[in-house]
Amino acid sequence: MKGLTSKQAEKLLEQYGENVIESKKGNGPLKIFAGQFKDVMVMILLAATVVSVFLGEIYDAVTIILIVLLNAILGFIQEYRTEKTLEALKNMTAPTAKVLRDGKKKTIPAAELVPDDIVYLETGDRVPADCVLISVNSLFADESMLTGESEPVAKTAGSESDRDNSLNRNCIAYSGTVVTGGNGSGLVIATGKKSQMGNISSMINETESEQTPLQKRLGELGKVVALICVAVCVIVFGTGVLRGEPVFDMLMTGITIAIAAIPEGLPATVTIALALAVSRMLKQKALVNRLHSVETLGCTSVICSDKTGTITENKMTVKHIFSDMKEFDVTGNGYKISGEIRYQDTKPNPKSIPPLYELFKCAVYCSTAEITSESRLNMRNRGTVSGNGEWTVSGNPTEAALLIAAAKGGVTRHNTSDMVKVSEIPFDSATKLMSVTMQSGSGAQTEYIKGAPDILLKKCGFVMTSEGEIPLDQPLRKKLENQISSFSSRALRVLALAKRENSGGLVLLGLAAMQDPPREEAKEAIRKCANARIKTVMITGDHKETAVAVAKQAGLLKGGKAVTGAELDMMSDSELDRQLDEFTVYARVNPSHKLRLVKAYKRKGHIVTMTGDGVNDAPAVKAADVGVSMGITGTDVTKQAADVILLDDNFATLVNAVEQGRGIYANIRKFVRYLLSCNIGEVITMFLSILMGFPVVLLPTQILLVNLVTDGLPAIALGMEPCGKEAMKKAPRKPDESFFSDGLMFKIIFRGILIGLSTLACFTVLLREGYGLAAARTGALTTLIMSQLVHVFECKSETKGIFGINYFDNLKLIGAVLVSLAVLAAAVYVPVIQTVFSTVSLGKTPLLISLGFSVAVPFISGISMAFSRKRKD
Repeated sequence: MKGLTSKQAEKLLEQYGENVIESKKGNGPLKIFAGQFKDVMVMILLAATVVSVFLGEIYDAVTIILIVLLNAILGFIQEYRTEKTLEALKNMTAPTAKVLRDGKKKTIPAAELVPDDIVYLETGDRVPADCVLISVNSLFADESMLTGESEPVAKTAGSESDRDNSLNRNCIAYSGTVVTGGNGSGLVIATGKKSQMGNISSMINETESEQTPLQKRLGELGKVVALICVAVCVIVFGTGVLRGEPVFDMLMTGITIAIAAIPEGLPATVTIALALAVSRMLKQKALVNRLHSVETLGCTSVICSDKTGTITENKMTVKHIFSDMKEFDVTGNGYKISGEIRYQDTKPNPKSIPPLYELFKCAVYCSTAEITSESRLNMRNRGTVSGNGEWTVSGNPTEAALLIAAAKGGVTRHNTSDMVKVSEIPFDSATKLMSVTMQSGSGAQTEYIKGAPDILLKKCGFVMTSEGEIPLDQPLRKKLENQISSFSSRALRVLALAKRENSGGLVLLGLAAMQDPPREEAKEAIRKCANARIKTVMITGDHKETAVAVAKQAGLLKGGKAVTGAELDMMSDSELDRQLDEFTVYARVNPSHKLRLVKAYKRKGHIVTMTGDGVNDAPAVKAADVGVSMGITGTDVTKQAADVILLDDNFATLVNAVEQGRGIYANIRKFVRYLLSCNIGEVITMFLSILMGFPVVLLPTQILLVNLVTDGLPAIALGMEPCGKEAMKKAPRKPDESFFSDGLMFKIIFRGILIGLSTLACFTVLLREGYGLAAARTGALTTLIMSQLVHVFECKSETKGIFGINYFDNLKLIGAVLVSLAVLAAAVYVPVIQTVFSTVSLGKTPLLISLGFSVAVPFISGISMAFSRKRKD
C-alpha cells in the first residue's frame, strides 16, 4: 500500500472540504442577552418602570429592574450553554491521524484527512474519520457514544470497495469512537458532515429550541395582566372625567392604579420557586440545566428511555450456569457482593461438584478483568460470599460478570493461586475464543478456554460430570444445544467454558448465561408512570430479542409491540403516526430514528421526555420537550444538549423528577392565584373609593407596606408546598390547557373583589363610627393585609376550604405569615414605625372590626366548601 500522494490529497480536500464538524453561526452573547426582553410580562414590567420613574416612585422602579435583570440573566445562561453543545461535539473528533501519504507513514491534522486516505489505528486512538477496515488484529472499538451499548465491538476486515458507513457494521470504524484493543488499518470513506458524527451534528443544527409549556402559560398570563392594567386605567380615567375631575389628575391616578395591578413579584416568585425545586431535585440526584424544564417534566406524557444503564443496571450479571448437566441459578444483580449459587431449593457447595468448580476456575484463569473490594468477605465452605457493598470492577464487563459469579461460588484468584499462567491467546473476533495455559507446581499444564458456545461445542469431544469425563455423543450434544437455545430465547448471552489437560481432548465444563438485568427501582418507577398515565417506551440500539426480554422483565411490554429501526424505515410518517400508540419497544435504532420518534410523538400532541447518554442521542435529546442526559455514562455533548442530568443514571430518579415537576406547576398556580387576588383586592379598594368620592383609603407608603408584607415571603413560601400524594395519580396536563383552567380565573377575580370590598367596608364602618381618618386607614390596612394572609392558606388547595387543609405540612408558610404579622403589628403599634407609614394604634373594638372583616369571607367560604365536600362524599 502506498496511499494517496500529496497532490491527490490536495485535490480531494478541495472537493470534499475539511474533515471537521460543520456548525451554523451562533448568536453572540449580546444578541442572546437582548433576546431575553421580548417576553410580554417583561415588557409590561419595563413600561411600569418608566412610569414609576416619571411618577417619582424610584424604589418601585429599582425593584422591578432588579427582577427583570435576574430573569434575563437566567435565560441568557441557558441559551449560551446551548450554543456550546456543538463546540463539545467538535472536541469529540480526533485532533491528529496516522496516515499513509506518498508511501510513508505520517501524522497529520485530522482535519486534512480525505476519502481514500489509509489510516492506522492503535489501542487508545480516537478514530479520525469513518473508515472501512482493511486489516485488523484483535481490534475492538468502544462505540457506545454512537450506539448506546457499552460492550466493545469486535471489528472485522471488509472490502476496499465498500462505501456504506451506516451504523452497526463490524467492518466500519466510526469517527469519534475509541479503539479499546488491538490494532488495524482502514480506508477513509466519509469525512466531515458525511461521517456518522457529522450527520449527528447536522441534526443538532436543524433542531430549533421551543418555548416550554410554562413559558407559554406565563405569556398567556402576561397578556391577561396587560388587559387588566389597560382596563383599570381606562375605567378609572373615564369615571373620574365623567365626575368632573381634572383630566391630567385622573390620567395619573389611572396609571398609578394600573401599576398597582401588576404583580411585580410574580417573575421573581416563579424563578425562586423553580430554583428551590431545582435544589430539591439535586438532592434526589437530578441536576437541572434549564430552569423552566422543571415544570415541563410535570407535563410529560411520553418518556422515551434508553435501555442500557437507565432501565437496566449496565452491569452484566451471570444469572444461570449449566454444568454437570444441571441448571444452577446465581442470585444477586450487578456488582453486588451478596449472592449465592442455588440448585432448585438447595445451596450446593461448588467445591463438591467438580464440573462446577472447574468452570469457576476457568472463569478466574481465563480473564483479563479484575474485581476488588474493601469489604471483609467470608468465603464459606457452602460456596456463598457474604458482605455488603459492591465489587470494584475493571476490564471487560463480561469477564467481570464471570469473576463475580465465581466469587459467589467461593472461587477467587486468592484461593486458586496454586497455578501460574504460562501463555495466553487473547479473544479474537475471527475464532471467537480466548484461552490461557496454566501450570501447576508439579509442571502439569492445563489449557482453559472460553468463547462462543456454537464454536466451542464443536471442538469438544468430552463433557465433565461429577462421575468423570464422558464422551460428548449426539444425544448429549443435542441436550446442550437445546439448553443454549433455551438461554438465548430468554435473551441471555451465553458463553461456553472448557479445558484441556496435558494436550488431551477438549472437555466441556459448562455454559454461563448472563444479562444486563433491569433495575428493581426502574420496575417500580415504570408502574408509577402507568398509574400517572405516562407512556414509557424503550429505545435501544440492542437486538430486538434482548430488548423485548428486558422490557417484559421491567413491566414495559404489556400489550405493546416491538419494532426495529429497519421496520421504521419502511413506514411513512403517516403510517408511523397511525401505529405509534401500539409500540412500546424500539430496537436496533440509529440517531435519525430516535429524532424521528421524538418528532412523531410531538406531532401527536405529547410532551416528550427523552433520555440519552451517547453523542447519537444528542439530536433527539435536544429536540425533546425535556432532554435528559446520564451523568455517569453521558458524553459532554449530550449533557450540554440536555435540560436535566441524572447523576445516578437511574430511571427511577427521572420519574421522581416528573413528580416534582407536577408539584411545581400546582405551586405556581397557587401563588399566581394568591398574588393576582391580592392585587385585584388592592385595585378594587382604590378604584371604588375614587368612584364613591371617599378620601384616599390607603396612602402610597401603606400600599408599599402591603406589597412588602404580602407579595414577598408568603408567596415564596407558597411555592414550597410539598408535592401532594395525588400528583402521580392523575393524567398529565394537556399542552394547550389554559393556565386558568378549572375555574381559576373566576376564583381569582371573585376573591380579589371580596378582599377589596372587605377592606372598603372596614374603612367605611370605622369612619362612620367616628374613629377618625387615620384610624380608618389603619383599620383598612389591617383588614387588607390580614385578608391576604388568611387567603394564602386558602390557596393551598383548589378544592378544600380553610377547614379542610393541612396547615402543618409546610412550616415555612406558617413562618412567613408570622413574620408578615410581626411587620404589620410593628407598623400599627410601634411609634417610630407609625410615623413612617402614617398609622395609629388600634383599640380593641377597631381591631376586632378589622379582624372580623378579614376572616368573614374565608370563614363562610370554608363552611360552604366543607358542606359541599360532605355532600359529595
